[in-house]
Amino acid sequence: MANPNVVLPAVTAELGWPSYQQSKVERWQGNVRTVQQDYIAEETPVSLIYNGTPHVVMLVTPTNLEDFALGFSITEGIIETPSELQSIHVYNRSNGIEIRLEIPESRYSLLPDKGRNLTGRTGCGLCGASTLQQAIRDPSHVQGNLSVAASELLTALEEIKQHQQLNQLTGAVHAAAWIVPGQGVQHVREDVGRHNALDKLIGLLLRTGKNPSIGYMIVTSRASYELVQKAASVGITLLAAMSAPTGLAIRLADEAGLTLIGFVRDVQHVVYTHPDRLNHTIYPTLIK
Repeated sequence: MANPNVVLPAVTAELGWPSYQQSKVERWQGNVRTVQQDYIAEETPVSLIYNGTPHVVMLVTPTNLEDFALGFSITEGIIETPSELQSIHVYNRSNGIEIRLEIPESRYSLLPDKGRNLTGRTGCGLCGASTLQQAIRDPSHVQGNLSVAASELLTALEEIKQHQQLNQLTGAVHAAAWIVPGQGVQHVREDVGRHNALDKLIGLLLRTGKNPSIGYMIVTSRASYELVQKAASVGITLLAAMSAPTGLAIRLADEAGLTLIGFVRDVQHVVYTHPDRLNHTIYPTLIK
């Protein structure tokens, strides 16, 4: 149940589509019933249209949509650099939102299955892929000398909570955070879909000229394979998740040279691949 005492997010809608709604609910504790107003996270159909051709419809929390569109375009390999996104326009429609993007013809001609208009559901990482090759792409190999103090993971988790306004309100959205070692949490994005939150974060970093590889990312979800693919595609060398990774995510992270960490909670975590980037020398010890 959402926390009714949190301050409402300052921006609650994009193009008139709210990121949450209020609803009267019955709250039960044992046999005690109370009727209260609760806050419910929204998911809105967002159509991504490249050079006039519909490509995919995603279900997204309708905030930070330009960041989402740029991040999605990069992490799905549709374009390689932000400069290849020639224009982007967001339009309100009666049944959802359209994002129209113009990309170079040389990139558009490589777009697989032009004209398909499949739905990427909230929890779907395949985004309408119709072949195995499209679904499981070879991950980008990452390199870098990033060093992260393990104690920072706990500090960052606590800091991320302060940025999760929508989740504090609804209890139903994921967050992706970018942290620079020694400088703390720099940016956080939220969405009902964990992969959407990561795309929004990546889009924000690239749009503002940040180099993603100088920091690492934490997601408040499980670490599924598409999160590894997306993080590696922009040079992220360390990805941590609050829940477990999947077997495929572990294999892809190992292949990409990416440090993958799961079950980041309290003073514990599990390192699955490439542990050398994590420094445990000053990690707090548990009192037995």
